Amino acid sequence: MTVFFQLAVTAALALAVVAGTIAYFRAVRTARPPVGVFNGRDIFMMMGFVLALPYVYLALPGAVLPVVLALVFAGGLSVGYQPLIGNGRLRWTLITLLIASVLAAHLAFGETAPPYWVANSCVVGLVVVSATNLNVQGGMKLQNVAWFLLALAAYDAFFAWVVPLTQELADAVQGYPYAPAAGLRIGEDLGAVIGMGDLLAYALFTTTAYKAYGRPGLRTGIALVVLFGAVAPVAALHLIAAATGDAPGIIPAQVFFGPAAFTAYQVLRRRGPERRMADIVFRRDRAEAPRQAPVRAEARPAA
Repeated sequence: MTVFFQLAVTAALALAVVAGTIAYFRAVRTARPPVGVFNGRDIFMMMGFVLALPYVYLALPGAVLPVVLALVFAGGLSVGYQPLIGNGRLRWTLITLLIASVLAAHLAFGETAPPYWVANSCVVGLVVVSATNLNVQGGMKLQNVAWFLLALAAYDAFFAWVVPLTQELADAVQGYPYAPAAGLRIGEDLGAVIGMGDLLAYALFTTTAYKAYGRPGLRTGIALVVLFGAVAPVAALHLIAAATGDAPGIIPAQVFFGPAAFTAYQVLRRRGPERRMADIVFRRDRAEAPRQAPVRAEARPAA
């Protein structure tokens, strides 16, 4: 029962976030920042930010951590959905209601109740959708994402099995609202949780693959999310528990997804160079393009 619950929840959440990211990508155009193109130095800076962020969280007092996370969520929602909701007052009203719903559900039902996890998962999913599109539409390529995910796989493995930083961060947010994760818990027995970073990895790869190679890239991304983002980590968790009699604390999903995504990129790149945002024309863009009036031949007087 537990394994099927975890598989269903993990796959459903991952695919829902990916679907929302693709829908946003097709419908909304974000303002491109004047940063040029992504390169190896940008990936190095991103990894530095990823490395430093857990230490910043752990350095904060326990009661301050949820406040910081709530502000980070609110800022991400405001920037990401400004092109969709231009009215600043309306946008911040909706964001405030979303953030407040997480706190209200936590206070009313507790951190293991489904209402809290549904509200928190909605906020986390919306933040991932906006952050993904800001990066992808801002110039990030599939090549950049593939190398980033490969480095992230090594990072997650090291800080899960060598230096237990991931477990320390998970323990630090216990008992507080605004967990940087999505999932569903029903009491103490059933639970399935996906980290916000994992959701961002799935959305980044699938969206950049779609931008770069169209439908083949989209199908590849969805297959990898299901197989290596949901099935492989959950199966490994239960197989190790059955073989050793002791369930491991953390199985980093990126250990499976990162190498698979990098391999998939090597296969997709054989299709040719990646498409840019300027190369993509959706049906909505064609419908909004001004139509040229047909040229009519002028009537000539009869000879």
